[in-house]
Amino acid sequence: MSEVTEVRGVTHRTPLEKNRKANAVSLIAKEAPRLGVGPSRQMTRSVTVWPVAGLAHLSCEHLGATIGTVVHGLDMANTTGEEIAFLRRLLTERKVIFFRDQNCSEDEHIAFGARFGELEIHPFNPMHPDHDEIIPIYSGKSAVGAANLWHSDVMWRMEPSLGSILRARLVPAVGGDTLFADMAAAYRGLTDDMRAKIDGLMGINSGSANGSKEKARQRLEERGASAEELAEFDATYANIPIPIHPVVRTHPDSGERAIYVNAGFTRRIVGLSDDESDELLQHLYAQAAVPEYQCRFSWESGSVAFWDNRAAQHYASSDYWPERRRMERVTIAGDLPYFRHDDGQVTHTYPAGPSDAADAVSHG
Repeated sequence: MSEVTEVRGVTHRTPLEKNRKANAVSLIAKEAPRLGVGPSRQMTRSVTVWPVAGLAHLSCEHLGATIGTVVHGLDMANTTGEEIAFLRRLLTERKVIFFRDQNCSEDEHIAFGARFGELEIHPFNPMHPDHDEIIPIYSGKSAVGAANLWHSDVMWRMEPSLGSILRARLVPAVGGDTLFADMAAAYRGLTDDMRAKIDGLMGINSGSANGSKEKARQRLEERGASAEELAEFDATYANIPIPIHPVVRTHPDSGERAIYVNAGFTRRIVGLSDDESDELLQHLYAQAAVPEYQCRFSWESGSVAFWDNRAAQHYASSDYWPERRRMERVTIAGDLPYFRHDDGQVTHTYPAGPSDAADAVSHG
């Protein structure tokens, strides 16, 4: 029987046996506390922080060489214009920023996200019962965490999200960290020849969109939707365009180039043979797993991660089954990806044609 949650449906329903990595370490989170003697206790630790010029109440703790900064002293529910401007700059520079001890309400979470742009309403994922802007991501005994692969969110969209703001409501005693990778650093780490080879290439992206659509329709049926409601859903989402995104994306704010492919969504590279495309994609996928490009964040209740979906990938470690993990995400809408060539010409994302779409399905 599926775990009862507060959402309209269940976000993750992946059986444990189908998630090989989660299965390999299952029960560790449950058994680990028994290795100690007596009750658990909280400990404090010292961290190195840097002050913020002009905002003396804020300080920054850097987690990785190029990615990841914890901002101390911020209250998401009461941010000033100066603080928002600083966070915008910091997000562009550090790719993901974090806050701790945030006890804001759902309305305050939404309002904070809206300070950075229009919010995205996911058409298929289960929604919060009171706020369509919030995606609940709940994992537990019957809902194994399924985001344990390197990815950038919603690349099945023509305009993938700018970024996401994820807040922890309940975290396991052990495990459940999220890793982030700086894909601009990963691009810089490629050889000159490899950068020259991939600059300007385009990749066919699909994957979870159609699968999520099928699950969303199933949830409608389970809730007793009428034939008219199902027909309206089918008509609305009958022809979702399959995007062809640049393999290397130019960041609209910093101008940095970043690898913009991942195993979750990118199916093949346009203009290459299947073997050439597969070999190149495997090499590019692997760059997110290089430790020098990463940071790792350990969650506490009230912790928040805010990542730039245009320049970072993330991986949610699924190493806590059967413990529960309850997160809530607000997502900021993005714009059309592009690659700016050395001569100033720009190549934008475009929708796949019939033959491209067939390739996406055959490689799905």
